[in-house]
Amino acid sequence: MPDTQTELSRARLERTEFRRIAPAVDAALLAMGKAVAESGLEPALLELVKLRASQMNGCAFCVQYHTNLARQAGVEREKLDLLPAWHDAGPYSARERAALAWTEALTEMRAENEAAYACAVDAFGAEEVVFLTAAIANINAWNRVAGGLRFSPPRAV
Repeated sequence: MPDTQTELSRARLERTEFRRIAPAVDAALLAMGKAVAESGLEPALLELVKLRASQMNGCAFCVQYHTNLARQAGVEREKLDLLPAWHDAGPYSARERAALAWTEALTEMRAENEAAYACAVDAFGAEEVVFLTAAIANINAWNRVAGGLRFSPPRAV
């Protein structure tokens, strides 16, 4: 009888193979991320958003990848540790809270997301919300690719 846990821990396809098989898809997803990165939104905030969506979606590759990048971007350990419970934790700024609420609303595709949207617009303005929304859409797409294909998580840094 196969060990289900062992089967789940094995990659269906590695990140490098995905890039080789679907280079145009890989490039498109990377280009979207680059456009968001060039928008002026803070790298640390974007990593919190990407990490939270990845936690919600259960994508091990993206959780580890964006934890590593968040550390490199200077996100405090306390914020990383408390991210799953950010609603009840104190270290997040109003801007981060607005971004995380919008992330959760879009990741869950809540029909009732007006409060989260209004909060995001108040914290970011209409133009930055467009890029924040694109960042959330992009990480959700990556979560479905990396999670669905079970990319092996990178090493922690």
